[in-house]
Amino acid sequence: MLSYRHAFHAGNHADVLKHLVLVQLTRYLGRKEKAFWYVDTHAGAGSYALDSAQASKLGEHREGIARLWGRQDLPPALAEYLDLLRASNPKGALKVYPGSPDLALASMRTQDRLRLFELHSRDVLHLRKHFAGAGTRVIVEHGDGFAGLKAVLPPPPRRALVLIDPAYEERHDYERVVLALKDSLQRFPGGTYQLWYPQLTRREAHELPGRLKRLPASSWLHVTLRVRTPAADGFGMHGSGVFVLNPPWTLQASLEAAMPLLVEVLGLDAGAGFTLESQAA
Repeated sequence: MLSYRHAFHAGNHADVLKHLVLVQLTRYLGRKEKAFWYVDTHAGAGSYALDSAQASKLGEHREGIARLWGRQDLPPALAEYLDLLRASNPKGALKVYPGSPDLALASMRTQDRLRLFELHSRDVLHLRKHFAGAGTRVIVEHGDGFAGLKAVLPPPPRRALVLIDPAYEERHDYERVVLALKDSLQRFPGGTYQLWYPQLTRREAHELPGRLKRLPASSWLHVTLRVRTPAADGFGMHGSGVFVLNPPWTLQASLEAAMPLLVEVLGLDAGAGFTLESQAA
């Protein structure tokens, strides 16, 4: 199924959580001089105009990134993330929301490389156009990102961050992410893997974190952001989670400082909250 278009959801609370973590991971990998790769299995369109017909239809950014936009009291990790967003909106008004590849590239050095996979025929055209001036630093492939991981891991520099965030429109996506991570850890056990998933009332979403904790990674970190009480009819996404395999040691402290503010600013009712847990090597 290829009906999902991220433009309808750009800048929502799930993007805020996902990209807060992403920026911390790319910044940490950039501390060492040696190059690293960023691999994105579901790269989307590159960036999103928030006044477009798609983004305006649901306006999810208004209860997401827009609530953080004018604040000056942000913890360091959130401030770093917002600084990159402001660079994409140089006139000051929030008009564009950069996608995951855009944020990754903004945090990376000239020696680092991006490998981007996108299966949607329209979004991949936008993605190629968006990165047309990046040269060989960014390679965009039209194809299934789960299959693409097998071709790029392990990467030549033996350092990489892999982001996996499918639409989860189909139940088998939950199985595919577990199998993809299991295979990736066999090919490249030292990589850092970031998986995003939605918090829904469906059984597969509830069971996914437990399955991820049983993967053969040396360490992991799991953070969730719930913005509202789950709906009585079970409809809709009430939050999301990010699971990181082989996280940097600095990530937990950064999130401990950032998550309470996210709950305060993005929470919609008394059911809002966060969880943060980890297992060290």
